[in-house]
Amino acid sequence: MNELSRAQIRDLMAQVLENQDKELPTDDAAQLREIGFRSLDFSELALRVEDETGEELNFDAPGLRRIATVGDVLDFLVELQHQ
Repeated sequence: MNELSRAQIRDLMAQVLENQDKELPTDDAAQLREIGFRSLDFSELALRVEDETGEELNFDAPGLRRIATVGDVLDFLVELQHQ
């Protein structure tokens, strides 16, 4: 498995937002709601991570409910790679 670093996942997240003419803030505490990062964007990001790693990410809805900030997304996707 080709594991992605937090910085690499951040770059992919920035690409997802750039496709919508939005910008990823440098602050990991930025609220997803405020930057316009929606569940569909999360799905696209997760698919990009899967494409890069060649592995399927297994996550459930309860785990997603605790995600509110940019840092939460990054932590969640890094953590999923270790399962």
